[in-house]
Amino acid sequence: MGVSFDLFDTLVTADKPTDPAAAVATELEKRDVDVPDDWGDAYTEVHIDAPEGAEVPLPAHVSRALSSRDVSYERNAARRAVVSAFDPEVETRPGAVEAVEAAREHGPVAICSNCSVPELVGRTLVRSAFDRDDFDAIVTSVGCGWRKPAPQIFELTAAELDIDPVDLVHVGDDPRTDGGIEAVGGTALLLTEHPLESIPTRLADRERTP
Repeated sequence: MGVSFDLFDTLVTADKPTDPAAAVATELEKRDVDVPDDWGDAYTEVHIDAPEGAEVPLPAHVSRALSSRDVSYERNAARRAVVSAFDPEVETRPGAVEAVEAAREHGPVAICSNCSVPELVGRTLVRSAFDRDDFDAIVTSVGCGWRKPAPQIFELTAAELDIDPVDLVHVGDDPRTDGGIEAVGGTALLLTEHPLESIPTRLADRERTP
């Protein structure tokens, strides 16, 4: 058995910009990018025709949004602006450390997280009570190209842990996205049904069940 954890709103709470478009615009302007007057519209428009379930990295979206308004900019300015705009304060949720420690008693452990912002998962972990070494694998949608509930991200997580997807237990807060593990034969432990503090007991019960 292996266990994967959703990161945001499962293991940690991280604040997000209340207006992402405005936050990105502010950081673009700091980098001498001429933000168009209708940036709010440009930001919300679809600029990349991605397959269903695929992740569109936010810097790529921002770059295309600027290009759609014929705005030129220094190379990597969009990426740097996005990374700076999403720079959260982080709190480790009660019971999270104990849940991960308990999971390690049953097999390898991973993070499996939706996140369209490069570097955000790593910076979040640095500001949490966790170390990178607490996890055998870290799989993000921006890294692998697929967002939960797409089966590909769960299959990759299982492969990173060297287990079959049916042997993967995924812990998360969102029934729609985290529940996608069930489509590949794995088990979902959703916080809507199993509070984080109960996860150690749930994992032990599952291990004892033939």
